[in-house]
Formats: sequence, structure tokens, C-alpha cells
Amino acid sequence: MDFGRPQQGEQVRLRMRNLYILPTRFGWLWLAGTVLLQVIGVQMQSNGTLLLSFLMLSLFLLTLHLTHFNLQGVELGCGTPAAGFAGAPVPYPIRLRCPGRSEGVRLRLGGEASGPPLSLAAGEHELAVAWTPPGRGWHKPGLLRIQTTAPLGLFCCWSRWSPATAQLIYPARRAGPVRLLAAGSAPLVGEPALASRQDGSDDWRDLAPHRPQDSPSRLAWKLLAQGRGEYAKRFLDRPEAAPLLAPEPGVPLEAALEHLSERIWSWHGRGLSYGLELNGQSIAPGRGVLHRDRCLAALACCR
Repeated sequence: MDFGRPQQGEQVRLRMRNLYILPTRFGWLWLAGTVLLQVIGVQMQSNGTLLLSFLMLSLFLLTLHLTHFNLQGVELGCGTPAAGFAGAPVPYPIRLRCPGRSEGVRLRLGGEASGPPLSLAAGEHELAVAWTPPGRGWHKPGLLRIQTTAPLGLFCCWSRWSPATAQLIYPARRAGPVRLLAAGSAPLVGEPALASRQDGSDDWRDLAPHRPQDSPSRLAWKLLAQGRGEYAKRFLDRPEAAPLLAPEPGVPLEAALEHLSERIWSWHGRGLSYGLELNGQSIAPGRGVLHRDRCLAALACCR
């Protein structure tokens, strides 16, 4: 059960007006037992039974304040969320600033299950809370519920907050057909080779000690003839020869974007150069993390 409107904004501080507290099932059972002991003590005129009931009631009321103090004054804020993929839980960064020690703190985003109880010391903490995005694009993670039942589990104190920072979600990765285009947008058959100009070309950028697996055509024969040792040429890449990835004709858009997402991730892992052709927009061939993220972001925001 939730009460009140959830808090909005980049940051929120938990206090009396946005914290809610109710007994747990165990708390209601404890209270019922206290009342029963009161009735029995009065009926039987038993001082021991009455004393026990008053002790239980005092502990019940003390726990009410202790549970509330666990979250009183805690500040919640958004971190900088990294992009993730649709179809699987992604971490969302939550920053907490605790004025004192907070015990048994649980966090939950959207309809996900609550995480394990956390014991947080006074100070700042950054936690990653998992949530499952509904699809690709920019999405906010929904309501964050923070709660605690510490120290005895008699009460549950909670609050709700809607983080304002959106997270970029890439299309899910699913293997499938992808169209390969050359620079002139003509179909290209097969996948590119890893990386470089023809061995023996004069267009090289550096020298490195020769390795047994290097081709003899890579040897710097001039240096070898001068007696300066065996060195191999390291050639310039030809990014312009790398293909442009494009959606396969006849495949539904969302499925085609998922195929492209998987292909980009796979080729990045293999160190291949690639570009992207999407909705008439082209991203020049390249490689590296920044290039990969740029291509995946284009897929995520495709309309």
C-alpha cells in the first residue's frame, strides 16, 4: 500500500512529510499479543502479565521511532546512468546521503523485486538499482521505493520518488540478417577482413620488432640490409573500405535494429571497422568504444 504523491526532481530529502510508516504483519501480531496480555492481566489480576504487556507496548512504540529514524534526513539523487540494452535488467545509479547510520534499507525500481537489505554508514553512497526498460530510446526508470523494517521488523517505513534523469536504452541484441553496403551504397558480399592495407604497400605508419607470425612482405628490407635488425611494417587502416551496416530490406524495423545492434556489438568485440547507414543518415566507418556507442545511440533514437 502506498500513500501520497511520489516526490519528483533530481534530488529529494526524506522527512516527516514524505515518509510513511505502518506496522508490518509481524507488528500487528505483536500489537494483538500485547492487547491479549492486557486483557488476561486485568481479568486474572496478574501483575506479571500486565508488566509484560506494558514492556511489549513500550518496545512497540520505541521501535516506531527507531524505524522512522533510519530514513529520516536521507537525501536521494540521480547518478549519471550508463546506456544499456533493452530486453534485460540494466543498472540505474542512485546516490544516497545518510546523516547517520541507516539499517535494513531496501531499494526497488518500477515493478522489480526489492534488493537485499543494506546497512549504510553516515556519508555518501552510490548504488546501482536494476530495472527492466520497456524498449529502446530514452526512458525514465519509474518510481523508486526506499523502505526499511529495521530494527525489529515491527514497522515498515517507506517513501517513493520519481528520478528525473532519463537513461538511454539501445535495441536488444539479437542475431539476424544485416545488409552490408560499400561506400557507394552498393551491396557488399561477406564480412571485411580485420584491418589493413595490403602487405608490402608503401603506405605504412610505424615499425615494430619482427615477429615469427609476421609475413615476410612486412619486413623492412632496407633496414635489414643496413644491418639495423629485423623490423616489420605496421600499415594504415583503410576505414573507407569498411562496409556500412544497414537494415535488411523486408525485415520489420524493430527486428532489423536488433540485428544491427548485435552486429555492431560483435564487430566491435572483434576489432572490425564498420559504419552505419540508417534513415538516409550515414556514420562513417570507424572503430572503438566511442564509435560503437555513437552507432548504438543512432539505433536507439531511430524513428
